[in-house]
Amino acid sequence: MKLLQHLDQRLLPPVGNVLARIFRGAVRLRVFTTVVAVVAVTATLLVLHDANQHSRSDPSLGDVLRVGVSEGASIPAYVQSSKDELAALTGDDSVYALVSFTAYLAPDRLAPVLGDAAPSSVFARVPLPATQTELVRLGAYRVPDDVIIAMDATAQRKLQEAQHYRDLLTKAGDRPADVRSVYVTGAIVADNEATAYREHCSCVYAAVVYGPPAVLRAVAGRPETRAVDPIIDLRRLDRTVFLPPLPEQTTVAGPIMEASAGTTASPTPS
Repeated sequence: MKLLQHLDQRLLPPVGNVLARIFRGAVRLRVFTTVVAVVAVTATLLVLHDANQHSRSDPSLGDVLRVGVSEGASIPAYVQSSKDELAALTGDDSVYALVSFTAYLAPDRLAPVLGDAAPSSVFARVPLPATQTELVRLGAYRVPDDVIIAMDATAQRKLQEAQHYRDLLTKAGDRPADVRSVYVTGAIVADNEATAYREHCSCVYAAVVYGPPAVLRAVAGRPETRAVDPIIDLRRLDRTVFLPPLPEQTTVAGPIMEASAGTTASPTPS
């Protein structure tokens, strides 16, 4: 399984989404793997790691650090190991950490939770019911300002993605019904995502921060925080893959179960 060498703020181009949805429909698959940080930034989540420790991956790509919880691994075990690592930190030297939240947060709720920790980026998805929406990583050195700017840009990209699906649909008169259904569903989901990001939704579920142990422990003590996973062996952020658990998953990390095509979300005005 190949890893993108650089974390990106964008998903694969819309055509990649189309192919993924067509493949899923053709073989009657009803889930997308929680590739988080994704089939895009999300292609970062295609690389999995042991839930209780950080490890290295393909040497041909250089040293790649994976931080978070892998698909199929125990989330409670990951949370406990993060607590143990955080408790073991000594001294006043600042370190990076992956902060996972207990719920999806709006941009204006991030500063009170992160406190004096310096943010680097956040992870977001629109939590539509029974729908594997795109997992995105947004650069965020200032909260909430940078998150709002990034959400606005993501909303615009989602509008373009929805239009792309509609364009495909107009040219798909002779295509099988299941293919046309994929295009319809893709447009609906992208429209819903665009609306949510444009409204600066409660969509942020994790953040990468930097701070001394005392500050990180303060973040861990807040009710919105599920885990603070210190990255004590970090060398390069651009060679780090983050796999934070989603708020709705409490036992084992895994894919979001999707509804049947055409029923994943309600249409919104285009």
